[in-house]
Amino acid sequence: MACAVLLAGGKSRRMGRDKLALPQGGTTVLKAAVDRFSEKFEQVCISVDDKNRYADIDVPKIEDIFKGCGPLGGLHAALSEASGDGVFLAAADLPFSSPETALFMMEKGKSFDICITSDTSGRFEPLFGWYSRRVLDTAEELLKSGVYKMTELYAKHSVLILTPEELGGHWCAESFENMNFPEDFDRLLGKL
Repeated sequence: MACAVLLAGGKSRRMGRDKLALPQGGTTVLKAAVDRFSEKFEQVCISVDDKNRYADIDVPKIEDIFKGCGPLGGLHAALSEASGDGVFLAAADLPFSSPETALFMMEKGKSFDICITSDTSGRFEPLFGWYSRRVLDTAEELLKSGVYKMTELYAKHSVLILTPEELGGHWCAESFENMNFPEDFDRLLGKL
């Protein structure tokens, strides 16, 4: 079963307010992401630090088991709870992320433990990728040892990194533009 998990447990410190509650297309950034992924995925969940957060959005919430550990904590909780062979993890603050691209990546990466992308400069995007259930134990070991970097998983698992060329028509730089600062939102406002 294809499960998309939207990471929504951040504090939005750099934005100065909840960036996922900002407007996008007549709704919020988070609700727009839920709606977009719900059109293509059998299951969509929201990864949160507290299950009561975003109670107005009617999809399952997966609460962090390891609190305050960032996206790795969200991935760990998602793999612990979600059914199926793994999850497609997507940062909810990527307002133009494509569920079609996600499904393409899952198909390409199905024989790997992890499938992520790199941009034209070779920089990885760990928060838009397929993560097999096989990385769960490693994620837990890292969290227990105080290591919270997603990239630490890569040395211990089979990883497929899709370049823009390999993504072909699924590549769009705009899909990976996130909003961390007010100026990011202002810059993207015309597109939202």
